[in-house]
Amino acid sequence: MFPRDHLKNWYKGQGLWSDTPDYEWNTWQWQMRNRFNKKEDFDGYLKLTPDEEEGCGFADQKLLMSITPYFFNLIDRDDPDCPIRKQVIPRKSEKIVSPEELLDPVGEENNMVVEGLVHRYPDRVLFLATPYCASYCRYCTRSRLVSNAQDYNLHSEYDARIKYISEHPEIRDVLLSGGDPLVLSNRKIAELISRLRAIPHIEFIRIGTRVPVFMPQRINTELCEILKEHGPIFMSIHTNHPKECTIELKEACAKLLSSCVVMGNQSVLMKGVNDNADTLMSLSHRLLQMGVKPYYLYQCDLITGSAHFRTDVQKGIELIRQLRGFTTGYAVPQYVIDAPGGGGKIPINPDYVKEITGTEIILLNYQGNEYRYPLHGGV
Repeated sequence: MFPRDHLKNWYKGQGLWSDTPDYEWNTWQWQMRNRFNKKEDFDGYLKLTPDEEEGCGFADQKLLMSITPYFFNLIDRDDPDCPIRKQVIPRKSEKIVSPEELLDPVGEENNMVVEGLVHRYPDRVLFLATPYCASYCRYCTRSRLVSNAQDYNLHSEYDARIKYISEHPEIRDVLLSGGDPLVLSNRKIAELISRLRAIPHIEFIRIGTRVPVFMPQRINTELCEILKEHGPIFMSIHTNHPKECTIELKEACAKLLSSCVVMGNQSVLMKGVNDNADTLMSLSHRLLQMGVKPYYLYQCDLITGSAHFRTDVQKGIELIRQLRGFTTGYAVPQYVIDAPGGGGKIPINPDYVKEITGTEIILLNYQGNEYRYPLHGGV
């Protein structure tokens, strides 16, 4: 039913930068220095549409634009509707704000106990380690603070956050996010993880990152040694389309897996990017081939200027129905809505329960066939 994704069909190479020496291309600092940050950077590489030109004109007031050369290579330069292109090049649609949209759509500010630390769930906290990323996603939930285009001014002083965590023994799980923690230096990453590991009640450390996708060159030997020393580390990468699953990303994931890192993926369901079953199936299969579990599929948050990305929730439910049963359960992510205002992640599933009577539950399987199971246990 769905196409197979053989490794020979996966992208690899320096593309437009084939003349760049390997020692530069394969260095993450080179990728950061040579990012596309302004409209003029596209000259000679890609002709922007009028829609994109207008978007680039106001990006510095909303969410900065940055695209690594590595990720730019994945863009179809002849297709304005390229799903990679849509994710990172601003468009004028971002200026349109719907009434339901919010600067803080999931209510993080309401649960920010100290600057940069969100304590919403009973046993875990979100630690915003930096406001910066390797590249900026145009649908970013934290557009208010990421890139600092809106003068949020998140500081990188961690003492108050570490103190809060150490004084709250109910916290056992820390998620490092931002921005992207992996744009920090190896020294800062090692120091931060070491300080968290020194807190006796911390059992899990997680990292949310898109750096391996935007810049797999960052996954170098020194970083892997740090992660392995403090492992297991749980890492959620962020891919939205199978084109992002390159040979380079696969190699980066292999290094991480060998460094005591447990890996999952988080995707955002977006119109014209991944809102069809073939694309989601291909993405999931490629992730599994890289040793990464498709974990969450998010309904796009109600961030300001994101209406052009959002899909109908019913369509999302139907897409999960088209995956469930037609491939391994490992390949089916959990579809969730991060509830507006701070309600947390709420699972959204197709309804496989037809009826519950006084004696049995009547179920529908993935093919729509009916099955019955008794409600009460045996003697």
